[in-house]
Amino acid sequence: MRRPVILTGALAGLLLSVPALAQTTMVHATSAGDTSRTLNARLFQITPYTGYMIFGDLVDGPLGTSVRSAGGALYGAQLGMKIAPSLALVGNVAYSSGDLQVGIPFLGGISVGKSRALLTDASLQLDIPMPPSGGLGLAPFVQAGVGAIRYDIDLGASLLQTRATNFAGNVGVGADLPLGRTAALRFMAKDYIGKFDLKEATYLDVGGKTTHNWALSAGVRLDF
Repeated sequence: MRRPVILTGALAGLLLSVPALAQTTMVHATSAGDTSRTLNARLFQITPYTGYMIFGDLVDGPLGTSVRSAGGALYGAQLGMKIAPSLALVGNVAYSSGDLQVGIPFLGGISVGKSRALLTDASLQLDIPMPPSGGLGLAPFVQAGVGAIRYDIDLGASLLQTRATNFAGNVGVGADLPLGRTAALRFMAKDYIGKFDLKEATYLDVGGKTTHNWALSAGVRLDF
């Protein structure tokens, strides 16, 4: 449980430790005449967003059965800091909840409780250069990083309430649609890759499976 917290904390510390480097880089880019980047040369970005979370199976059972969290609404925010004209450090926190379901072949999912997920991560974001055009001016980017997913599982007050925190890597792709010099619409798809720690949650020495959990979101990026 401590490992993902330590990793996320270390990256978050890095996010806050390099403003001088980032400022120097921005000044250098501006003095070199890189006018295409100066419109986006503000040091910080914040992006509140909402979307939809699609969870993978937490546990595979016998005869094709499984346990998973049903998809649900996603709410979150990203804080980014430029460290180079096309590179930024990004911290992210998000929350989603839905029914906990037992999947049974031919019958679908049967709800047996509630599941809540808190996602925290830190990533590097690389902007993908695009040639000037007369189009919408979409600015694509990719992200990759590490963090954790904390699951809170509730099967009813008289049955079981437990939680588990799991390490998760992530990769994402998105695009910004400029609304002006300091704002843009942001669309993003992000895959959180991790394994549910069933032993921590239930004290049963049963291995979980590595799953892909997709966060599909839209928000507004503000530069300052």
